[in-house]
Amino acid sequence: MKQYLDSLQYIMENGTDKPNRTGIDTRALFGVQMRFNMNHGFPAVTTKRLAWKSVVSELLWFLEGSGDERRLAEILHGTRDQEKKTIWTANAQSDFWKSKANFAGDLGRVYGVQWRKWKSPNSDQPIDQIKNVIEKLKNDPNDRRIIVSAWNPGELDQMALPPCHLMFHFFTAGDKLSLLMYQRSCDMFLGVPFNIASYSLLLSMIASVTGFNPHEFVHILGDSHIYVNHFDAVKEQVSRKPLPLPKLWLNPEIKNIDDFTMNDIKLIDYQFHPAIKAEMAV
Repeated sequence: MKQYLDSLQYIMENGTDKPNRTGIDTRALFGVQMRFNMNHGFPAVTTKRLAWKSVVSELLWFLEGSGDERRLAEILHGTRDQEKKTIWTANAQSDFWKSKANFAGDLGRVYGVQWRKWKSPNSDQPIDQIKNVIEKLKNDPNDRRIIVSAWNPGELDQMALPPCHLMFHFFTAGDKLSLLMYQRSCDMFLGVPFNIASYSLLLSMIASVTGFNPHEFVHILGDSHIYVNHFDAVKEQVSRKPLPLPKLWLNPEIKNIDDFTMNDIKLIDYQFHPAIKAEMAV
C-alpha cells in the first residue's frame, strides 16, 4: 500500500486548494493512477484499520442490485432496525434527497441498480451488466468491451448520490484477470482505501466464478482530493510504517456470483495500526 501513501503525500505537497459543493475545501490533484497486484497480498490499508465488514456488505449489496439502504443494514447487521447505521445512512437522510425518496432508506437508482437493472430503451427487460460481464469472460474473454457503467446521465437526478466510482473494465491475459476502475471523485483519506479494497474484492470474486486468477486492480482517480479537516489525519497516516498485507479467502464452493454471503469472504492475517477518525463530508 506504499503507493497509496505516496499519493497522499504527493497531493499534500502538489495539490491545488479548491472549494466544492460540501462547503469544506479540499487540496486536489487530477489524474492519479495506482496499481495493485493481487499476488503481493490483498490491498487492505494497514496504516489504519479498514472497515472490512462494511466493504464486504456494501459490495454484496451492490451485487444484489439494491438501492435500499436498510437492506444494506440487514446484510451488515442482520437487522433493518433504524438504529443500525451504514456508510449510506447519511446520504439516505440528507436534506437534498429525503423529499425524493419513495420510502425510508430509498436511495434511488444508485450503483447496484445500474449494475443489475439498467433500463433498456428498447425493452421492458432491464440490462444485467454483471451477468453480461460473467458470460463474456466465460465465452469471449478477449472482448475489449467487458465494461460495467454506473454513470447513467438520464437517471442522475434519481440518485441520492451520483456515482463516484463510475466505470470498470475487465482485461484477460491467459488465465489472469485484471480490472481497471475509473473514479471521478476521490476522497483520498476516507473513501479511497475503501474503494481499493472493494474493487480488489470484486475482481477476486469475478475471477473465482469465471475460472481466472485475479491479477491486477488498476485504479484511475480523477479529482483526487484531501479535505482540509483531514490534513492532520493524513499527516499521521503517512508517518506510519505499512505492515504486511493480508490474504483474501473466498469460499471455493461458490460458483455463482449471487451466492456469496458475508461468511464466504474472509480477510486472513490482517494487521493494522489504530484507527484514525475523520468526519465524512456529505
